[in-house]
Amino acid sequence: MDTIIIALQVIVGISILNVWLVQNKKATRWRGGNATTLMEEFQVYGLPVWSCYAIGILKVVFALMLLAGIWVPELIQVAASGLALLLAGSVAMHFRVNDPIVKSLPAGIFLVLCLGIIVLS
Repeated sequence: MDTIIIALQVIVGISILNVWLVQNKKATRWRGGNATTLMEEFQVYGLPVWSCYAIGILKVVFALMLLAGIWVPELIQVAASGLALLLAGSVAMHFRVNDPIVKSLPAGIFLVLCLGIIVLS
């Protein structure tokens, strides 16, 4: 079971870091509305600029905590719970702007993975 939890931590942690640190200025088919960057996506959702920075910092910190949880298990619950809450917000934002369901799939999948981490760890 530990191997499964660690695999989920690595998958979620690296994926979140990839989105926020590598892909943040790149267009993807998952962006809300017609946004081509993360900042534009937050504008599509009607959120203030500062919220992009705040949520980005939280997601990066939680992702790093999730990875650090491999060696410090006490971090896992807080990290996975924080990410689950933020990812639920991501899914809600896609629905708020009437995006096709497919655009919310990555956030939804990672939400389910975080819930799995919470339950299994």
